[in-house]
Amino acid sequence: MSKVGIDLENLPYADGDFYGFEQLLTGKEHDRLVEIRAFLSREVKPIAVDCWNRGEFPMDLIPKLAEIDLVSPVRRQGYSNVFAGLVHAEATRADASIATFMGVHDGLFTGCIESLASQEQQDAWLPDIYALKKLGAFGLTEPLGGSDVAGGTRTTARREGDNWILNGAKRWIGNATFSDWVVVFARDLADSQVKGFLVDTSVSGFKASKIENKISLRTVQNADITLENVVVPDFFKLANANSFRDTNKVLKATRLSVAWQAVGQQLAAFDVARRYAVERKQFGRPLASFQLVQQQLVQILGNTVGSMGMMVRLAQLEDAGLAKDEQSALAKAFTTARMRESVALGRGILGGNGIVTDYEMAKIFADAEAIYSYEGTHEINTLVTGRAITGISAIV
Repeated sequence: MSKVGIDLENLPYADGDFYGFEQLLTGKEHDRLVEIRAFLSREVKPIAVDCWNRGEFPMDLIPKLAEIDLVSPVRRQGYSNVFAGLVHAEATRADASIATFMGVHDGLFTGCIESLASQEQQDAWLPDIYALKKLGAFGLTEPLGGSDVAGGTRTTARREGDNWILNGAKRWIGNATFSDWVVVFARDLADSQVKGFLVDTSVSGFKASKIENKISLRTVQNADITLENVVVPDFFKLANANSFRDTNKVLKATRLSVAWQAVGQQLAAFDVARRYAVERKQFGRPLASFQLVQQQLVQILGNTVGSMGMMVRLAQLEDAGLAKDEQSALAKAFTTARMRESVALGRGILGGNGIVTDYEMAKIFADAEAIYSYEGTHEINTLVTGRAITGISAIV
């Protein structure tokens, strides 16, 4: 119940799902979503702002995440991509940093093992990965390479007998300060192809240093990684990661996950802005009674519903095996642009209180900037889509 006597939780559209997309889930999926939502409300949301303010990851949350069993809902547990997307949106709604931690471990890292490792490798590694007994990270971006890393990977791999020798550096690698393994992509000096390797973070020559002074996703432990003559046994070279085209199979799927994060971030902004507008009084009246404030809330809702509708359809295409790279690119570009507008509107509704994390909106606003940029910038995803509709590449 809000301070002015309006029960926001029991309004017809309390969950922000204005068009009832959750009704597309099976009964089993819906019950599971409700269970996960309750877990996030109980275990994640109460600690999110404090962890963000301190820039520290809540390591004691990991056993609880293991118990709720969120890793690989589609491949391992047999749920639909619609369900998996809605879960990722809900995780982001609770806290974008914890959702990003799961996105790195589950989507990027686990996705690499599921897609690019041999069956023998999967049998050896996946049980501990699924159980969060072994935490993973994904090492692709480099200090001098972001959007152009496909053709400009500077980290190198050299075969020596039954081992590979890795040298180079990676940047912005989430989870890497505490992960057990990192999938590192390096250019094979023999054929100049980008290949993938599972690197134990305890080996000699591997170093991960936390990136400080971030204004976004502060709870996520991003790292600079250096590799100096790191020795990787041949068994730990991912069997099916032999070119950047192979790597892109993973990125296509995780781009969808980030677009779902944009949905979740907008749901979070809507939650906070609506509650504040109903409870806060100006000129003796609730903010929500002013026409312009209602217009802004409706704009946030419209952006959210539009983004969710696009993502639900794309998830259905993914379930049918029909989704294309350019569709993922458009989704990431569109939803994150709408997200940027939504969180800005939400921050504005809170006025001065929108720039302090006490009211949560400042964190939501700041975290959106990272979501806007990672897994392919808005500009690159726009050009990928543009190439698909014109047949002409504008990417140099």
